[in-house]
Amino acid sequence: MTQAILRQIIDYSHRADPYPLYEELRKTPVYHDSDGPFVLGKYYDIQGLLHDPRISSDMRNRKAAGDPLGEADEESALPPAFLRLDPPEHDRLRRMTNRSFGPPHSPRRIYEMHGELEGIVSGLIDGIEDPERIDLVDQVSYPFPVTVICRLLGVPREDEPRFHTWADIIAANLDPAPGADRAERDKVANNARTELGMYLAGLVEERRKKPGEDMLSQLAASHGPDGAMTTMEVLSTAALLLIAGHETTVNLITNGMLTLLRNPGVLQQLREDPKLAVPVVEELLRFEPPVQLIPHRTTLADIEVRGVTIPKGASLWLVLASGNRDPDRFEKPDRFDPLRGDIQHLGFGSGIHSCFGAPLARLEAQLALSELARRLENPRLVEDPPPYRQNAVLRGPRHLPITCDGIRP
Repeated sequence: MTQAILRQIIDYSHRADPYPLYEELRKTPVYHDSDGPFVLGKYYDIQGLLHDPRISSDMRNRKAAGDPLGEADEESALPPAFLRLDPPEHDRLRRMTNRSFGPPHSPRRIYEMHGELEGIVSGLIDGIEDPERIDLVDQVSYPFPVTVICRLLGVPREDEPRFHTWADIIAANLDPAPGADRAERDKVANNARTELGMYLAGLVEERRKKPGEDMLSQLAASHGPDGAMTTMEVLSTAALLLIAGHETTVNLITNGMLTLLRNPGVLQQLREDPKLAVPVVEELLRFEPPVQLIPHRTTLADIEVRGVTIPKGASLWLVLASGNRDPDRFEKPDRFDPLRGDIQHLGFGSGIHSCFGAPLARLEAQLALSELARRLENPRLVEDPPPYRQNAVLRGPRHLPITCDGIRP
C-alpha cells in the first residue's frame, strides 16, 4: 500500500466507511510499520490481549512516540480516572464505583430507571417541532444520555443545561476540526474541566453533609471494604461517568438509527415488535460499534502474537471494530443481522476495562431506537453518508439529518 494503513484509518476521508481498511488490516494480523504502534485487527487476538495483564492502560507507562494519533495534553487538576489505571488502583476504584451502580450492592438501580428513561426520550421526541427537518444527534441522541447521567449522579434539574455545555466543550476537544487552533481548543476544554470539577466539588460537599439516594451521594459518603474515596477520586470518577459514558451512548444511538434506516426491513420489524430492540442493539455493537479502537496501550513485557514479538514498552492499538467483522469469528460479518445466533462482540471491550456503563448504555439505546421506530412515520435519511465527527476512536455522525411524514403520539 502506498500509505501506512493506520494513517488511512485515522484519515477523515475514510470515516464514513472504514471497514474495507479493516479488512485489509486483518491480512496482516500484527501490523507494524517502522514509525508507528503495533496494530491488531483479529477478533481472538484482541480478546486475548484485553485479558492480558501484561498490557497497561496507565498513561504513565505509555510510550506515545510514533503514534500517528496523539492525545491532547490535559492540564487537569483531577487525577486519572480508573479507566486509565492498572490494578490494583484500577480494581479498587472500579469496585467502589460499582457499589453504587450495579450488582451486588445496587442490583436494581438501572432497572428502576426504566420508567424515567422512557419519559425522557419520549419528551425529546415530543419536542421535535418540524418532522421534515430532524437532526437526530442534536434533538435526541445527544441530549438523552446527558440528561440521564445528570439524573443518575443527582445533578439538580435546573443545573442540567450547565452540564450539557461542559460536556459539549470537553467532547469537542476529543474531536478536533481540521485547521483548528489546538492550543486554543485545549485552553477552552481545560477551562471547562476546571469549572466542571469546581461544580462537582460543591455537590460532593453538599452530599457529604446531607446524602441522598443519588449516585454522587453514595460515591461521596460510602465506606465499604475498600474504605472511602478521596474527594479528588470522587470528582475524577464523576467526570468519567459524565463524559465517557455519554460520548459512547450518543454514537450508539446515532449509528443505530443510521443502520436501521439503511435496513428498512429491520426497522419495520422493530416497529412491530419493540422486544427486538435487545438483539438489535447487540448486533449494532458488533456491526457499528461506538468505540472503534483502543489506542495507546503499553506492553509491560515482550508478548508473542502469531509468531510476532511485540517488545516491552511498545505502543499497542486494538481495533475492536475490525475484530467485530472478522470472518474467522462471525459468519457473513458485513451483514447486519440482529437474529444471528451468536453476537459475542467486542463493542464494549472485554476484560477488566470492559465498559463500566454498558448496562445503562444498552437500556438507553434500546428505549431510544424502539421509540423512534414506533413514533416516526416513514423516516428517511436526508443525506447518506451523513457528516461524521473527526474522531477515529469515537466514530459516529456529527449530525444525522432525517425527515419523516409525521410523529405518532
